[in-house]
Amino acid sequence: MTSRKLVLNTLEFSNKTNVVPRQLWELPWASIYHGEALKKIREDFPPDIDNGPPASYGRPTGTGDPYEPGIFIDAWGCRFVNIQRGVFGEVKEPIIPQCDAEWDDMSRVRFPVEWLEFDADEVNRYCRASDKFIIAAANPRPFEQLQFMRGSEQLFVDLMLKPPKMMAFIKKMHAFYCELLEKWAKTEVDALTFMDDWGAQHSLLVNPREWREIFGPMYKDYVSIAHSNGKKLFMHSDGYTLEILSDLIEMGLDAINAQIFCIGIESLAVFKGKITFWGEMDRQHLLPAGTINEVRAAVRRVAETLWDSGGCIAQCEFGAGARPENVRAMFEEWKRAIS
Repeated sequence: MTSRKLVLNTLEFSNKTNVVPRQLWELPWASIYHGEALKKIREDFPPDIDNGPPASYGRPTGTGDPYEPGIFIDAWGCRFVNIQRGVFGEVKEPIIPQCDAEWDDMSRVRFPVEWLEFDADEVNRYCRASDKFIIAAANPRPFEQLQFMRGSEQLFVDLMLKPPKMMAFIKKMHAFYCELLEKWAKTEVDALTFMDDWGAQHSLLVNPREWREIFGPMYKDYVSIAHSNGKKLFMHSDGYTLEILSDLIEMGLDAINAQIFCIGIESLAVFKGKITFWGEMDRQHLLPAGTINEVRAAVRRVAETLWDSGGCIAQCEFGAGARPENVRAMFEEWKRAIS
């Protein structure tokens, strides 16, 4: 069975192979500090999900390197400052300043229209040459991008006050993201994806009512674009996101990459068979500080609680602080967890 078919069966709860699809996310930090161990993990546990085909653009998209010390300017014009090699930096000076309460001056914000100019034929050739499940190299993130532009604290205030020009900008941003997903949906990738980190450690970052009013309808449009074009839809969101998981399932989201250990595995049992949990192993505690036996036990706990002829993908992030032996133990245990 190909990787593509294995993932599709897992998403549709018809995986009878006792094989769980795999995917590893790796920050440059892992290559810098654990290059040989990372190489061996890649060789021993090849992924079933491709992180995205190459996409050639006619113009540059941003300047600088987001994972090297210094300044990185993203495609929207947001300026990130990075002081640690191998991890992503932070915005220190939002391009929509705090004093602009009405969002009057948008002159420093640009739409990355070059993202719409990628070579679709190149993408299709890549997809045809692979038997892996391929996710589009496009990742709308409206909530996070607004934070990069405005600053998190001020954006939370704005989402309560809803200045008309901000709301008009959000509508314009959403139209752009929909156009981007529509173009990717016409290629031969298997799934579209989007992300927004919605959770703090114990709750959502905003009132669920605000989420349902402003962002939920946007995500529903993403689902519609994917499914109407025969694609699956994947989402990533960090933190405690239990309060919106039912909404995402009702919309038809196929897979979510969520911090399931932050949320609590037992709290997710009611969603067994309703959505695929696209990872992830606990990168706050277990991957950096857990023992190998604790990692193995955690995998078994996930499998016992959430596997239903599908519904789980063996995925983790090899990021700052993670121990390579724990990443390896996670993949090893998933080979036994449902056999």
